[in-house]
Amino acid sequence: MRPTIMEKVEGLRGINSVKIKEASEAGKKVVGMYCVFSPQEIALAADAIAVTLCGTKQEPIAEAEKHLPRNLCPLIKSSYGFAITDTCPYFYFSDVLLAETTCDGKKKMYELMGKIKPMHVMNLPQTAVDEDSLESWKKEMVKFKSFLEEKFDVEITEEKLIDAIKLMNRERDVMKRLHKLNAHKPAPLTGMDMMMAQWLKGFNVDKEAGIQLIEELIKETEELMDKGEFPFTEETPRILLTGVPIGAGSEKVLKLIEEAGGSVVVLENCSGYKGLDTMVDEAKNPIEALAEKYLSTPCSCMSNNNARLDLIKRLAEEYKVDGVVDLTWQACHTYNIESFTVRNFVKDELGLPFIQIETDYSDSDVGQIKVRIEAFLETIETKACCCGGTC
Repeated sequence: MRPTIMEKVEGLRGINSVKIKEASEAGKKVVGMYCVFSPQEIALAADAIAVTLCGTKQEPIAEAEKHLPRNLCPLIKSSYGFAITDTCPYFYFSDVLLAETTCDGKKKMYELMGKIKPMHVMNLPQTAVDEDSLESWKKEMVKFKSFLEEKFDVEITEEKLIDAIKLMNRERDVMKRLHKLNAHKPAPLTGMDMMMAQWLKGFNVDKEAGIQLIEELIKETEELMDKGEFPFTEETPRILLTGVPIGAGSEKVLKLIEEAGGSVVVLENCSGYKGLDTMVDEAKNPIEALAEKYLSTPCSCMSNNNARLDLIKRLAEEYKVDGVVDLTWQACHTYNIESFTVRNFVKDELGLPFIQIETDYSDSDVGQIKVRIEAFLETIETKACCCGGTC
């Protein structure tokens, strides 16, 4: 019932770690990026490779804590730990880094990381999209463009930006189509497989090859659907996972949900659907279009962030979800505070069961989380029975 193409998808990181080395040695420039707000199109228009660097593993955190406080978000510590231990090939081969002023922890960490490699910081206006914030973000796009032109001795033309926008829109479109397969009941893909496919696209050295691979995954998944082969049943509780980004190494909550009998049908987070929801307008001036697209990202660092509630509502309805799990990393204050608003919205406006899970990358609390998730899923099943379900 699992698409065989997933084996190729899972092998992407290892393959691309070799390809990034070969590309760098051949003179290709590499831009390392840490956030969904990072405009990959500008790096691609500079004839560079854009790679995702966010840390999702526990291993480098111990070294990071020699410089950073222990009570800091694990994503920040893992990202910095990979940098100072030189254990990530994508960081090693990055010629420059792109940072962004999303949360205070990342901003201060970037000050230390900027001593390791050349870094450009984009100052994100953290307010709802309006004329002033959009104008400010457009200026940041231009500054990043100028930074790459100077560093790489290239000219980023409007034509190159348009080509890069079209390429990235094609990648977003194919990933969105993959994600939307899970709107079917039952879902044809596990949340774990969906997460891996979404997360690994950030390491694609060859975006055309990556797009083609996902097209093949969609085709095979649709064939399995036609045969009636699914990893879940129609009675499996359907879960929307919202909150912080996850990847290989930080997927324990997602894994526990599905091991407990749930089906994570949609990942609203930054490493899931959030960055796919809006395309770049190909008919507009490239810089303006890029600014509009990226600034519309409903991140918890924005105030207000009602767009996140709107997105959760749309996804909950389209994917026919039975409950919402809000994942928060320890010391991620913006997502932790916003969880109160999300909880009330999900319960009062959507009428759905809700649970927030605050954790880190370690396995120390797996048992406790497992018990909470099992109880949460039992609540959903009980509700279904009381409402005329299959009992």
